[in-house]
Amino acid sequence: MATKIRIQAPGITMDALLNDSPTARRIAEALPLEAEANTWGEEIYFAVPVTESLAEDAREVVERGELGYWPTGKAFCIFFGPTPASRGDEIRAASAVNVVGRVCGDPGLFKSVRDGDLVRIALAS
Repeated sequence: MATKIRIQAPGITMDALLNDSPTARRIAEALPLEAEANTWGEEIYFAVPVTESLAEDAREVVERGELGYWPTGKAFCIFFGPTPASRGDEIRAASAVNVVGRVCGDPGLFKSVRDGDLVRIALAS
């Protein structure tokens, strides 16, 4: 069963759904989280206190609005457009990520988030 979460950043409040994967469940158990955003092209990522291995269905190319966990950097990722690793119009992570969910609104709103902005993720009520 999906877990509803709320992502907040300066000027943005957006709900999202975590899937029922083991990695998503571990992230849900660690909530609430607050961290400073890092940006990489049209991706936001930040370290989370979760350690998970690469899932069998992990992938490098993701869809706009998907949420990922990057085992290499122990980071939560929000994908909303091309990254420096993208080829053409694809959205490509630095390396494979475990896809853990999807935002429920317009992922393009995250374009306003800058390096160092505070991002908060909590369970939605």
